Amino acid sequence: MPVIRLQNTVKRLTDGDTIELTCTDPGTVHDIPAWCRINGHEILEIKQANHEILFIVRVCASKDSSK
Repeated sequence: MPVIRLQNTVKRLTDGDTIELTCTDPGTVHDIPAWCRINGHEILEIKQANHEILFIVRVCASKDSSK
């Protein structure tokens, strides 16, 4: 679900916006960066602490992820 929620949120944002995403699923360490690569967005930061993973993602207009 975190990737789908990220995708839905990114649709409402514009180029250069950032989003902070906190997840508890360890699989997101691979899934979120892969989704960002495919859709042209940039991972600014990944932090892990207390069973939570924090992602900071910059929305980039290089690809349209809403299609």
